[in-house]
Amino acid sequence: MTGPGGDGGETSSSARNRRRRPEPSPTQRALGLLTRREHSRKELARKLVSRGVETADACAVVDKLTAAGWQDDTRFAQSLVRSRAGAGYGPGWIRAELGTHGLGAEAVLAALASFEEDWADVARGLIRRRFSGDGPLDVAQRRKAADLLLRRGFSMEHVRTATRQE
Repeated sequence: MTGPGGDGGETSSSARNRRRRPEPSPTQRALGLLTRREHSRKELARKLVSRGVETADACAVVDKLTAAGWQDDTRFAQSLVRSRAGAGYGPGWIRAELGTHGLGAEAVLAALASFEEDWADVARGLIRRRFSGDGPLDVAQRRKAADLLLRRGFSMEHVRTATRQE
């Protein structure tokens, strides 16, 4: 059986009549990314380039969206600090991650300073989640807890406070 074109393939009328969506503009792509979550300038430009946007066009779009207030590195940094702290990461880890996003030292320090919770409380919360409500009971568990906190970017002061027996 051959289709209407005589090529042997059968096509339905709805498939032939279906219109293809136009390719989104670089600005539309960037706005689509920014509506899902905050992005740093560096991250947004990298994602646009990976989606086929020329580097110069990506930079121009990011500049335009930054000027319009859609993209803001300060807002991104504060959002990342809240998110990572909520997941149990300390200021050392977060500082390093913010550095990978192309943020300057001042922006990183300002974002960490804007965090309103106590880092020792964040560390205690992580310990409670990992070691039941009572926390680490013996020396071996306290050592494991300290290792976990250090890997997560907490300072020794936070580790001592969080693993101290009440």
